[in-house]
Amino acid sequence: MKPANTLFSGLGTTVFTVMSQLAVEHKSVNLGQGFPDGNGPDDVREMAARFLKDQPNQYPPMMGVPDLRQAVAAHAQRFYGLDVNWQTEVMVTSGATEALAACFFGLVDPGDEVVLIEPLYDSYLPIVRLAGGIPKLVRMTPPKWELPREELAAAFTSKTKAVVINSPMNPSGKVFTRDELQFIADLMIDHDAYAVCDEVYEHLAFDGRKHIPLMTLPGMRERCLRVGSAGKTFSLTGWKVGYVTGAPAILQPAAKAHQFLTFTTPPNLQRAVAYGLGKDQGYFSTLAEGLEKKRDLLANGLRKLGFGVLETEGTYFISADFKAFGFKGNDVDFCRYLTTEAGVTAIPVSAFYEGNGPDTFIRFAFCKDDATINEALSRLAKYFGKPL
Repeated sequence: MKPANTLFSGLGTTVFTVMSQLAVEHKSVNLGQGFPDGNGPDDVREMAARFLKDQPNQYPPMMGVPDLRQAVAAHAQRFYGLDVNWQTEVMVTSGATEALAACFFGLVDPGDEVVLIEPLYDSYLPIVRLAGGIPKLVRMTPPKWELPREELAAAFTSKTKAVVINSPMNPSGKVFTRDELQFIADLMIDHDAYAVCDEVYEHLAFDGRKHIPLMTLPGMRERCLRVGSAGKTFSLTGWKVGYVTGAPAILQPAAKAHQFLTFTTPPNLQRAVAYGLGKDQGYFSTLAEGLEKKRDLLANGLRKLGFGVLETEGTYFISADFKAFGFKGNDVDFCRYLTTEAGVTAIPVSAFYEGNGPDTFIRFAFCKDDATINEALSRLAKYFGKPL
C-alpha cells in the first residue's frame, strides 16, 4: 500500500505522552503536564453554562462571535494601547495551536524560510514543514537563555518569510525585553519578514515584568499575527479557545486556512471568554501573583534538594539542572528515573530542541495546587534523603 503522509507518519510518540503514561503507571505526582489543577474562575464557568442554555448553539460566525472579537480588541487597547478593529483584525480559533497552524498556513509558501528560536513548542516544526516552509533554527541555551544575536541575524535571508516569537516562552520561562524585541523587529524590516507571535502566557510575567507584544513596536503593526489563549488566561485549557490579532492583509489568509481547519468554536465558550476578558484588573494581577508564589514554593524546595534552579520570568514552567546528583544519563533518562523511583514526573528540556539539545535540564510545571507541589517535594526529599 502507498504510505500515508511521510511527515506525520515519521513522528514518534511525544515525550509528553510517554511521560504522562509513565506517571499514571507509577502513580507519580505529574509536574510534567502544563495545565492547572484548578477548574477556572467560577463566574466565567457560570457564564458558559448560562450561554449554553440561553444562546443559539448552531454555527457561529467563522471569525468568531462579535462579543468575543470586540472583547479581544478592547483587551488589546486596555493592556497594550493597540487600536484594533474587531471586525477586520480579530479571529477566534479552537485553541492557540489551531491559531498557530492557521497563521503558518496563511503566511508560508513552499520554499519560504521560517526562523524559529529553540527551545520551542513542539507544534511549530511539523506545521511549518507541512506548510512547505524551511525551518531555520536559532538556539538559546540554559542557564541564562540569552538571545544569540549574531546567529539570529545570520538566519535571516532574502527567503525569510516569517519569524516565530514565543514570549513569555515555554519551556524557558524567558520574557523577551524591549531591546531584544527591537533587535528582532529591525531584522524583520531589513528582510521584509512577518512574525507569528505566540503570546499565550501574556498575563503570566513575574517580578514586576511587563509583557511587551512585538506588535506594539514601530513598524510592527502590519507585520505581526498575535496569538492569545483563553485557556492560559483563565486556567481553562480544556476549552480550547484562542484568538489571533493582525492587520487585514495577513489575517485574511490565516482566516482562509482557519475555515478549513476547524471553521468555528463553541459559541457559549466564546461568549464566556468575552465576559472573562472584561474582568477587572484585580483578576489579572492576582493570576500572576498566585502563580509567582507557586513558582517560588517549587523553586525554593528544589534548591534545598540540590537542583540548580534557573530563573523563571514567566509562564507555568521552571527548569532545573540535575548535574549535582551525579546521575549517569541524560535528561530523558533522569525524568524516567524520577518517575519510576521517586514518584515525581518532569519533562526533559531536550524535547524542545531538534537534536542534541542541552541534556542535563528538566522542566517542572508549577501551575498546580500547593498540596500537589508540596507532595512532589516531599517525595523527592524522601527519595534523596535530604531535608526541606
